[in-house]
Amino acid sequence: MKTTYIKYICAICAICGLAACNDKLDLAPQGQFTADQLTDESIQGLMSSAYQGLEAHFFDNNNAAFAGPITNWVFDVRSDDAYKGGEGVSMEANIHQLEISNITSENPTCLNKWENNYLGIARVHKAMQAIQDATVSGKDGLMGELKTLRAWFYFDLNRLFKSIPYFTENDDPKTVPNGNLSKDEIYSRIKQDLQEAYAAMPETQSEPGRFSKYVAAALLAKVCAQTSDWSGVKQWADVVINSGKYGLYSNFGDLSKLEFNNQKESIMAIQFSTANDNIHINFCNLLNTTRSEGNLYGNGDDFFLGSQNLVNAFRTDANGLPFLDGTFNNVKVTSDYAGTVDPRLDYTVGRIGLPFRGHTYTKGWCRDYDTYGEYSGKKGLLHPEHPDMVQGFPWGASGLNFMLIRYADILLLKAEALIEEAAGSNAATDADLRAARDLINQVRQRAIDTMNDAAYTPVDLDPFTANYNVALYPTTGDAGNLQWTKDYARRALRMERRLELAMEGNRWFDLVRWGAVVETVNKFMQEEAALRPYYAGASISQDEVYLPIPISQVENSNGLYHN
Repeated sequence: MKTTYIKYICAICAICGLAACNDKLDLAPQGQFTADQLTDESIQGLMSSAYQGLEAHFFDNNNAAFAGPITNWVFDVRSDDAYKGGEGVSMEANIHQLEISNITSENPTCLNKWENNYLGIARVHKAMQAIQDATVSGKDGLMGELKTLRAWFYFDLNRLFKSIPYFTENDDPKTVPNGNLSKDEIYSRIKQDLQEAYAAMPETQSEPGRFSKYVAAALLAKVCAQTSDWSGVKQWADVVINSGKYGLYSNFGDLSKLEFNNQKESIMAIQFSTANDNIHINFCNLLNTTRSEGNLYGNGDDFFLGSQNLVNAFRTDANGLPFLDGTFNNVKVTSDYAGTVDPRLDYTVGRIGLPFRGHTYTKGWCRDYDTYGEYSGKKGLLHPEHPDMVQGFPWGASGLNFMLIRYADILLLKAEALIEEAAGSNAATDADLRAARDLINQVRQRAIDTMNDAAYTPVDLDPFTANYNVALYPTTGDAGNLQWTKDYARRALRMERRLELAMEGNRWFDLVRWGAVVETVNKFMQEEAALRPYYAGASISQDEVYLPIPISQVENSNGLYHN
């Protein structure tokens, strides 16, 4: 879709002009085409506009895309995985408030996230309305793509906010109150959209980034996981897995390489590009670039740093396995740590004295070391000499896509469903537990291959400074089968999701659906307060898990919205 975005960027305003900023409730774009005026070309302009909504770049670079990002890094900051970063707690204080769970309905992140998703839905509905009345080729498939886009935006909203309004292209949004459908009813509508989209869309698309039926299936697996519909997770994960179209990249570092955009691990990805004066770079993660001593990445703002708790989770025992007994955080992985770690750690965050895309990461790469420490995020950055890297501002920008769903996520969701539905006591007697272990081991095998790939560049691993050790969960004997109980398998699965998907916007939502937010985050805040004093006295309650409706939306709704 990159070339299509650029081709139609000027036409978008004419075809799909959005509502004025002073009337946020009126989300329907203005301007209409007659059925006779619509052609395949103008329909593609509307489709491009709808897809472009995934960039969350409707207003300015910072207060919209960065503060209300589709990448959801601001909600990883609410979990135990990450700190806000930047320069002190007062910078982007609205995100700091999310980090310490001091959130009000005036928080700009709540507003920007709400606006970005509903403006995305508005573009989808505009395209739907046009296509319904037009005589164009492939109408059913186009509607399937739009239903998948709408499903993503509503899925994102429903798992974030306490109560949202749900409306279709045939409804007047100014008449629909929040809470008109329950969360479960909204998830049912999302599933219906995706099932219809799956039936209508082709298996492949000619343009990179356009959705196929397997995108709908993968998103269905994620929605089913959010609602603990484990049979649904298995059904739709199997559709993706058995398609033969997807697989894991050979090296974990391939996830951050431009040449792997839209390749076999990428299922649903936002398409970014440095063409056309960087209009379509990842503004959502714009400021999450390490400061980089020597100005390698420009004057990076160094937001979104890995937490010490996350780094400690990458510790491995003598057998190359994670600590699943709750003791992983008892020892800190700092410069004097003598134990072993999973190599995925050094593809996820920077550590002082170790390589960062072929350069040595030092304290000078950290913008505010005293407040936030080290551990700048790596996953969204190419190596600084890459020809597609923007020099100067926007810092760290490139055409690297952002994967909303990748194949490893689906493998682990399938494993989770098998574990949750397992009836046996351990892997010796239960085939589902054995199958789940095999799927988890597929993901771990890639980590092993990465550890052993000495020729991989740019360099991020240094076996002379760090001790790497990662291994498969054993499949034979007492250690393999009797120890692999349902409880042990569940702990292994949840840890694997944390390690594999770290800093990709999944951790918070996993904790929410596991019902583990309050216990996990409160323990994290209490333990981290010794390192990060701003956590002192912070806590989260069950009532604070979901975001309130932005107060400006309530005030402008003429009584439709209520918190």
